[in-house]
Amino acid sequence: MSVSPGFTVRPSLLRTLSQWHWVSAAMALAGLVLFSITGVTLNHANLIEAKPEVVTRTATLPPVLTQALASVAESADNDTPVPGTVRDWARQNLDLALAESATAEWSAEEVYVSLPEPGGDAWLRIDLESGAAEYERTTRGAIAYLNDLHKGRHTGLVWQLFLDVIAVACLVFALSGLWILKLHAANRPFTWPLTALGLVLPVLIALLFIH
Repeated sequence: MSVSPGFTVRPSLLRTLSQWHWVSAAMALAGLVLFSITGVTLNHANLIEAKPEVVTRTATLPPVLTQALASVAESADNDTPVPGTVRDWARQNLDLALAESATAEWSAEEVYVSLPEPGGDAWLRIDLESGAAEYERTTRGAIAYLNDLHKGRHTGLVWQLFLDVIAVACLVFALSGLWILKLHAANRPFTWPLTALGLVLPVLIALLFIH
């Protein structure tokens, strides 16, 4: 395949680049669509109204569980998980599924469990004297949820690894595309002016309009 005078591209090279290009594009497709949409919503967050929905539930621990929890609090630190008996009780009485790894802020007066999530927040507070438990969950809608996915906020290790994979796939997509552009540049005179514009324009905007 002849691309420019004095420069010949092996078909195998172009085929390999094309494969890397479309495979990386396929892997990054869902992420690119998500990040493109949420990039707009994040950029115009002040124009998008969110109506938080708050759910509050209350219940009282049995005295036996309250005493057991108070005993744990005497020697607990902020890495101490919530006991399994309390997690089971919360599931049955507050419709709250606490992870086995859920930790709490322990004090002599109360146990406080912070439960942040994408697009919202939640917490559980248990009074160690009366056993009174209060659970509150706030959600801010689908757009807030997707925005937090974009930022990787409170999404956990698996989603963060997924973001890393998407980032690498986008990098492969961009670099393989740039190489393919180079191979075809001789027959496409606007290739390098447009590429240069794509590189220079963000720098100019940052220097001239961001203060």
